[in-house]
Amino acid sequence: MTVETVALLTAGGIAPCLSSAVGGLIERYTERAPHVRLIGYRDGYAGLLAGRSVEVSEEARAQAGRLHSLGGSPLGNSRVKLTNAADLERRGLVAKGADPLRVAADQLVADGVDVLHTIGGDDTSTTAADLARYLADQGHDLRVVGLPKTIDNDIIPIRQSLGAWTAAEQGALFARNVIGEHTSNPRMLIVHEVMGRHSGWLTAETARRYREQLAEQDFVPGLGDGRRRWDVHAVYVPEVPIDIDAEGERLAAVMDEIGCVTLFVAEGAGVEDIVASLESEGRTVPRDPFGHLALDEVNPGEYFASTFAERVGAEKSKVWKSGYFARSAAPNAEDLALIGRCTDLAVETALGGGSGVIGEDVERGGELRAIEFDRIAGGGAFDPTSEWFVELRQAIGQP
Repeated sequence: MTVETVALLTAGGIAPCLSSAVGGLIERYTERAPHVRLIGYRDGYAGLLAGRSVEVSEEARAQAGRLHSLGGSPLGNSRVKLTNAADLERRGLVAKGADPLRVAADQLVADGVDVLHTIGGDDTSTTAADLARYLADQGHDLRVVGLPKTIDNDIIPIRQSLGAWTAAEQGALFARNVIGEHTSNPRMLIVHEVMGRHSGWLTAETARRYREQLAEQDFVPGLGDGRRRWDVHAVYVPEVPIDIDAEGERLAAVMDEIGCVTLFVAEGAGVEDIVASLESEGRTVPRDPFGHLALDEVNPGEYFASTFAERVGAEKSKVWKSGYFARSAAPNAEDLALIGRCTDLAVETALGGGSGVIGEDVERGGELRAIEFDRIAGGGAFDPTSEWFVELRQAIGQP
């Protein structure tokens, strides 16, 4: 099949890779197949449903490299699940009784799209695969080539998702300033809540990078109580059970010794216990259109702050959330290199007639390849037995 029109869309939450990935795809097509028409759907699948698209002009092609230094997405995002018709009807994105897959597929056909590049997480990729299958059943050939975006770094079987390294680096920068709040009050408890619904990778990596930065900081002897007060005193991830009572005793001793306690908490840590507690009170915890718990309602950071404040004898506690700060950043050098490799292969795959999600396949020896859609899943767990994480916990005195 000759490729004449290529469409791009970004979807789900934003990450420090979306603008750069769009820029990289535009650059590669301009180099490899300048005759190909490029369009971008506004606001992800919501824009596709409504037929809102923008033509990538010659001027935009020439200046696409500027996107590598920007955060966010030049196309806009949305959280849309095309198989959840009831939700889309409620939101006014499709007419009552309409099949969202058919609406989206008809739009792709009307726009003459031969290749669809999606930049998003597992839901984005599997939705694109649903579209491709639907169109195939209708006799239309659509190649779908996805790029893996999520700061949680939890897409199975992909080793490293785009934007995650940058998010950890930015979360460490955020922490550097908010941890300074330990000097604002005696016996201060600081909870740094980090994104990561199912995986603790981002929380662990953020803590690791923060401590690396801290190791380079010079302190004045006898003033400010030094490095220990600026350190992390516990890291909680969904993959490791938390003994609240034992941790309360350990952290109370830390508070008595240095006058402050700082926790790094993944937003998915301890969620099952929190939900069970809420439901025992007769409260229902809502879910989003994808079936995920509404974590704003669960509020893990506040739970840990209130739970530990009493146990450690804190005079004041404060919860800080770095997620929106971290995910909005422009990509760092590590991510730019990975984005470049992935966008290069994405274009080669599309022009060569392939489909799949571009990533380092851990089940194929880490090979960068187009991974089959039926092998893509979300909710990949972080390995808490990783040597570097075990060493981190030992360094901060956490069992």
